[in-house]
Amino acid sequence: MQTPKRFISIQDISCLGQCSLTVALPVISACGVECCVVPTAVLSTHTGTPFTGYTFRDLTEDIPAITAHWKRTGLAFDGIGTGYLGSAEQIGYVAELIDTLAGPDTLVVVDPVMADHGKFYAGFDMAFCRQMAKLCGKADIIVPNLTEACFLAGEEAVPEAYDLAFCRGVVRKLAALGAGTVVLTGLQLEPGKVCNLIYDCATGAEDQVVRDRLPCQFHGTGDLFASTCQGMLMKGRCLREAVEKASDIVIAAIRATEPEHTYGVRFERCLEMLTE
Repeated sequence: MQTPKRFISIQDISCLGQCSLTVALPVISACGVECCVVPTAVLSTHTGTPFTGYTFRDLTEDIPAITAHWKRTGLAFDGIGTGYLGSAEQIGYVAELIDTLAGPDTLVVVDPVMADHGKFYAGFDMAFCRQMAKLCGKADIIVPNLTEACFLAGEEAVPEAYDLAFCRGVVRKLAALGAGTVVLTGLQLEPGKVCNLIYDCATGAEDQVVRDRLPCQFHGTGDLFASTCQGMLMKGRCLREAVEKASDIVIAAIRATEPEHTYGVRFERCLEMLTE
């Protein structure tokens, strides 16, 4: 029997709210991959609508201790993925974890969660972005949305007016960060469609995965997309296949979610898609 791949997911955990580790752990596990977690914080709920007054416990200082312990175990890891990181200090510790635990064949995927719709999330700024850019330089694959890509590339964010030529210019600038491949997610290049642009930084080769755009928004879809990509890559799929599966499961999860359930998507109803 083949030994399952072992993947590290590094991000926060919301005790209620379908996002971050509460998505990554079941999704990556459903792909037949052993998912090891490094929680960066514990929150009672996620920080988006409709929640307020949530609790927050910072676990920054636990990251180097976990890294050191895992190093002593001598275990090997086939992949490492990062999601929401709450501070530049956390980015530094995660960079050390990658340097310490990643072997020559370890796949590193960075989701530079920090902005959307033309602006930073609360608590983030360009100083944080510069540290995130350094972390992206350690990645084989990065999966930013357009706002994050613009900030990482030193471009002014354009929440609405953009075209394929502009997006191509942004990903070419991202190549200078050192990542192997950019997957630029959630582009609306034509009415009723959403495009994920795949760009190989070494060769300049480009690919696109296009799906219908659903007229609704839910929390956690980006986490579902990134986690599915990671799990499928660990499963041995090529990047295009991983992006296709991630796009399909996000659409399926949205369709399986009641309109009033705005704090996440019902991805649990779609996990069988990952076992095919």
